[in-house]
Amino acid sequence: MSYIGQEARQQMLDTLAEATDEIGMAIAALGEAYEQLDDDTADTLEEQLFRPVQAAYGRARRTHSGFAERHGLPTRTFEPVSAGLPSQGVRGFIDRATEAIAEADDILAELQDSMMPVEVGDAELRAGLSQVRELAATVQERTRLLVRRLGR
Repeated sequence: MSYIGQEARQQMLDTLAEATDEIGMAIAALGEAYEQLDDDTADTLEEQLFRPVQAAYGRARRTHSGFAERHGLPTRTFEPVSAGLPSQGVRGFIDRATEAIAEADDILAELQDSMMPVEVGDAELRAGLSQVRELAATVQERTRLLVRRLGR
C-alpha cells in the first residue's frame, strides 16, 4: 500500500471520528432534553429524534471500526460526552443536538465531496457514510416538527 494511500485512509478515519463525536454530542443533548420533558413529549422525542440519532451513531461507529480493521489502521473508543448544564433547557439541548447533527452531516458531506472515499476507500465505507447522512437528514426534518410542537 502506498504511503499516500495510507495517509488518505487515516485522514478519512479521523474525519469520520470527528463526525461520530458530533453525533455523540447530539445523543447526549437529546438525553438531557428527554429528562426535562413531560412523558408524552419525551416519548415523541425518543421515537422521532433519539432513536434515529442513536442509529446514526451506531452506524458511524461500525463504519469507523470496520474501515480501520480492513485497512490495518488503529481503531478508537468513542467516549460519552457531556451535553452541558441543565439550565440550557429543552430548547437549548435540542438546538445543540440539531447543531451537532448538522455539523456531522457537513463533515461527512465534505468527505464524500472530496472523492477520497472513492479513490482510496472502499464500498463499505461509502455505504456507511451514505447511511449516516440519510439518518442525519431525517433527524433534521423531524427536529423542526418537534420544535414547532414545543412552541404550542
